[in-house]
Amino acid sequence: MRSQMEALWTVVQARWEELRRHPEAGYSTETVLVTALLVVAALAVIAIVVAKVTEKANGIIL
Repeated sequence: MRSQMEALWTVVQARWEELRRHPEAGYSTETVLVTALLVVAALAVIAIVVAKVTEKANGIIL
């Protein structure tokens, strides 16, 4: 387990150093992350709206 953690740490350090040398390289990653968070937020809002509309529709007595 320790050797796996050491290997992971080495990879993280190498990636971090690469990003520090090329500051613009992470821009697309940042954009993808922000877009993904916005999609998750939109899906949460849609789920809430659907739940509320369904609740209201089920409460209608004909």
